[in-house]
Amino acid sequence: MAEAATTNDNQYLTFTLERELFALDIASVREVLELVNITRVPRTPDYIRGVINLRGRAVPVVDLKMKFGLGATQRTVDTCIIIVEVALDGEDTVLGALADSVQEVYEMETGQIEPPPRMGTPIRSEFIRGMGQSGEQFIIILDIGKVFTSMELAGLAQALGEAGPDVGEA
Repeated sequence: MAEAATTNDNQYLTFTLERELFALDIASVREVLELVNITRVPRTPDYIRGVINLRGRAVPVVDLKMKFGLGATQRTVDTCIIIVEVALDGEDTVLGALADSVQEVYEMETGQIEPPPRMGTPIRSEFIRGMGQSGEQFIIILDIGKVFTSMELAGLAQALGEAGPDVGEA
């Protein structure tokens, strides 16, 4: 007897940055955390807010708004950290991404996703996998693997190694 396979191929976690709706492929999302204390790491770019301790592991936290030139994320009751996996030279790297709020897991068929526009978006088009729509609002689907270069992730890993494991528990 054949069972129906459950697939996450068309599911995206939607979240907000500066009132814009963004999405990440659910396959790259590990979990969503409430905002916890973030320990600053010296000699890292401003958009690297620091690290959190996630079950004994130092996880860097990136402020996507700063990375995209939208200003710094302000702490509110809805601010959260989306834990994602990004491939770096064939290995998965775990990162936290600050979001103003997380909305829902949204399903979109491949045919509903438009190619990224060349202009008119708040971020660089190479970071965008495609554009979806929820009602009247557009959803910017990020290609999280292209948001960070291998050099940025390698530099971050080096800075974390120098920082050591003494960071606050998440």
